[in-house]
Parts: sequence; structure tokens; C-alpha cells
Amino acid sequence: MPTRPKTSDACPCGGPSLATCCGPYVAGEAIPPTAEALMRSRYTAYVLKNEPYLLATWHPSTRPTEPVIDQNEKIQWLGLKIESALRLRQRKAELPEPPDSDTVEFVARFKVNGRAHRLHEISRFVREPGPDGANRWFYLDGSFPE
Repeated sequence: MPTRPKTSDACPCGGPSLATCCGPYVAGEAIPPTAEALMRSRYTAYVLKNEPYLLATWHPSTRPTEPVIDQNEKIQWLGLKIESALRLRQRKAELPEPPDSDTVEFVARFKVNGRAHRLHEISRFVREPGPDGANRWFYLDGSFPE
């Protein structure tokens, strides 16, 4: 069962509060407007152990059929750092209209059974109509730089 933090709590992605940051996306009340916003909300969903949101935002062509979260795993998420947001915003500012694909590079830190880990990923996203017909971003896949 997903964790239910108070909406006044700081957002796990680093935003000021869950209610004004990723909370509306994870709750299905709003659609993330950018690939970066989707990536941040997916990180938040991992922290909250909200597998339905993760699966709903995963592109159908790459969505796993097996569970992505082990509810019994003792994982402690420690923080998220966006590595490429500034470069991406600068690049997009020069485009006449927003692209329908994007990448977000990030580092997520976490502990499993007290042991620290670091996930460095370059995630690929695509924007296309979702099940409701509205254009939305979907996570495709990621690569792991050395």
C-alpha cells in the first residue's frame, strides 16, 4: 500500500510541499507539463511506493509486466538532483514549439538495509495522447552513464 504523507510535507523531489509540487500529479489531479515534472513525480511515486502511478506514466511499449516496487523492501530515498535541467531549458528556449521527446539526467540517492546507493540515469520521455486522449509525457527508458 502506498505511503500517505501529509500534503504539508516537503515534496520528496525537493519541492517546497507535496501539495504544490508532485502531489497533484501522483494523485491523478493534474498532468505533468514537462518531462522533468514527470520525472520528478515518478521519483516521488517511488518514495511513496505508488506503483499504479509509475505504471500509468510508463510508456506501454516499455512498461514492465512484473511489479516494479517490492512493498517489503527496506529502502530509504535520500534525495534527487537534476543534472541536465538547465541545459535542457536553454536548448528548448531556442525551439519554435515544444518537442514531443525529451531526456532528463538525474541522480537519485537511496539506502537499502543501511547501505548507500546512487542511481545516475539519463531518462527518455515521449509526449503523446494518453488513454483519455490528452497529450501527456510518458517514461520510455533510461541509460546509465559511467
